[in-house]
Amino acid sequence: MPRFAANLSMMFTEVPFLDRFDAAAAAGFTAVEFLFPYEHSAEAVGERLKRNGLTQALFNLPPGDWNAGEKGFAALPSRFPELKASLETALPYAKATGVKRLHLMAGIANRGERVAIEAFYKSVEWAAEFFAPHGIDIVLEPINARNVPGYFLNDFGFARDLIQELRLPNLKLQFDIYHCQIIHGDVTMRLREMMPVIGHIQIASIPSRNEPDGEELNYPFLFDELDRLGYAGFVGCEYNPRGKTTDGLAWFKPYAGVKP
Repeated sequence: MPRFAANLSMMFTEVPFLDRFDAAAAAGFTAVEFLFPYEHSAEAVGERLKRNGLTQALFNLPPGDWNAGEKGFAALPSRFPELKASLETALPYAKATGVKRLHLMAGIANRGERVAIEAFYKSVEWAAEFFAPHGIDIVLEPINARNVPGYFLNDFGFARDLIQELRLPNLKLQFDIYHCQIIHGDVTMRLREMMPVIGHIQIASIPSRNEPDGEELNYPFLFDELDRLGYAGFVGCEYNPRGKTTDGLAWFKPYAGVKP
């Protein structure tokens, strides 16, 4: 049975961020993820996590100026010093939460330019090697051009090939089913093909990005498929609730309380 992690950047937004840990635990989640924790101290985040007996499944490395539209800088050659500094920024949060996987964002760049590809390879290798001694995986997530126009990493095949080429044991694929369906379709076959390199999975309905309870994909089938494939990682609920978060959790009831 899949182990679901509530995404606290998108769910339970009826309450302040730190209170969302309490809300997720009360709703039956045993794990959480979020985009960024950096507006709060590592100690405060870790305390809320531990108080509620929650497992931290994932969070993102610093993305640059998010409010100005930046989505990371791993593929931007001029930002490599900032990339290195961002790893140091994230490390205390990783230690405070015990997280085992961090998402490295590529940024807005042209994948047709050799300098961007070289910068991305360099950043990925540096990040993976930095966190390897801490037992932490780096995950790479392809993101569709509808949501983030111009995002460098917008192809699952490219991400898979990079991971297989670099052969770093702590480098994995973040397989967001929502993004895969929009970019490529054929989600089940891609899950089967890419499962050996997948380190984290995320879900949302398509095309609305709401609760995974309808629209284009049959999520109960996909959840069973993850079991058939032997997936033992987390499934992040990175969706926008249609209304109050707890009012849209009927899909989750069969899985509530499943321990990490």
